[in-house]
Amino acid sequence: MTAARGASARPACPAAGIGQQTALKRLIAAALIAVLPLAASAAAGLPPLAQERYINDRLIAARIADRIRKECPTLGARMIYAFQQARALERYALDKGYSKAEVEAFLDSKPDRQRIYATAEDYLARNGATPGDPESYCRVGRAEMERRSVAGSLLVAK
Repeated sequence: MTAARGASARPACPAAGIGQQTALKRLIAAALIAVLPLAASAAAGLPPLAQERYINDRLIAARIADRIRKECPTLGARMIYAFQQARALERYALDKGYSKAEVEAFLDSKPDRQRIYATAEDYLARNGATPGDPESYCRVGRAEMERRSVAGSLLVAK
């Protein structure tokens, strides 16, 4: 009778138990793959990307240049250079230890984008750019180019 009880507790086919174990192992592995990069940067003592000054300053500068090129009819963007700088910034983040998933999540974050945009708009306003006045954006853009700032390096006279 004991043998019958023990037999009924086991799966009819030993392979069925192995299949469930394999599926569970795959699920755990997938979860670890998703979570470990986030834990790795935290364990490495890295601040959240939203607090990484070098990266944020360059994203703000890029937004400033973008607003200037859109508002000022005499200035344009150095698009290839801007693309190269964006790739270099991504490499910088990856080299610091941030994962590709963290970088993408940061760039896709609506609150972070709004913060960057607001900071850029504030900078433009403090430096004389006025909505509805294209020449004011041109003045700010020319000043950025003269100062050889990050934003200025992304601009070119048309």
